[in-house]
Amino acid sequence: MTHSNLDSRLLGAVGNKVPGVALLVVGPEGVLARSAVGVADLIAGTPMRTDFAMPWFSMTKIATGTTAMRLVERGTLALDVPIAPLVLGMRSLRPADWAARITIRHLLQHAGGLANPIPVKWIHPADRPGPDPDAFLSGLLAKHAKLRFEPGTRSSYSNLGTLILGAAIAGVIERRCEEVVRTEILEPLGMSSTGYKFPAIESATGYHRKQSPMRLFLPRWVEGPTSGRWMGLRPFLLDGAAYGGLVGTPEDAARFLQMHIRGGELEGTRIITSKTAAEMRRIDRRGRRFDLGLGWFRPANQRNADPPFVEHLGGGAGFFNVMRIYPSLRVGAVVMGNSTKYNIDAVAKLALEFEAAAA
Repeated sequence: MTHSNLDSRLLGAVGNKVPGVALLVVGPEGVLARSAVGVADLIAGTPMRTDFAMPWFSMTKIATGTTAMRLVERGTLALDVPIAPLVLGMRSLRPADWAARITIRHLLQHAGGLANPIPVKWIHPADRPGPDPDAFLSGLLAKHAKLRFEPGTRSSYSNLGTLILGAAIAGVIERRCEEVVRTEILEPLGMSSTGYKFPAIESATGYHRKQSPMRLFLPRWVEGPTSGRWMGLRPFLLDGAAYGGLVGTPEDAARFLQMHIRGGELEGTRIITSKTAAEMRRIDRRGRRFDLGLGWFRPANQRNADPPFVEHLGGGAGFFNVMRIYPSLRVGAVVMGNSTKYNIDAVAKLALEFEAAAA
């Protein structure tokens, strides 16, 4: 598929549902194709680019999970040993005997039984510090202390689980989770334009439909200039770094995805073993919304997808993203766009069209 054809197919996939979107098709040797259509900022008319920074939101979870698995390989963490001793805030959870059995495997598979409160207001202005991570987590766990089911008996998506995982990483290393992810993942992979604040490069503006009722739940300070049917959002960061705090470029995300497609190695730097990379992709726990591996998941309504894939979505106010891998084809897609919702599945599937054309 030529570059111009990919642009056309990308425009056709998203229509007018998002101001701008970036797509990178990734294989073992790097980016096979890239496209960016629409605009990064409606007021300025800035064209979207693949090297503009955007919040990752929950795509961050696969970076946190990969960090945890790297530490498991090193023997610093244990996959199937209860982690409550590492996270003081877990003392609030009830029943206490259930909470005492929660492991890293449970957290990666969203099988810990934890609640999943709506995180709409877990944000702060990008130019101000966020809350203390331990105090933030302890407050959330005290407020949502009742476990919904016995750990390991089923799966239900929870942001709290990844916040606990981040606290366990911080507890065992004795550094903030953000610093551990930076030194264990971002820096070794050369992801210099990705971190837990907006990098010193151009970034895309997030947009939400003015008529959507979701805007009623957003803090007023986040509302920015409007353009047509779109309300712009002022730059913000998430309060919980481990579950959704990364901000960076699609180009950097493609390097992370390439590492996973290559079985945990990139340009001579091994992040995790090929066995661990495969184990993370192995979907062996079913859930109502998602079927889970160790971090990667597949939507339950895509169980019979052909070819099968694993992915991690990242959505929130103003942006919607996905990393997807088709393991049997060794090809994947990074999609990042500046609207709260659009047909991201149709965009990710363009990786298959490129692969078919290139075969």
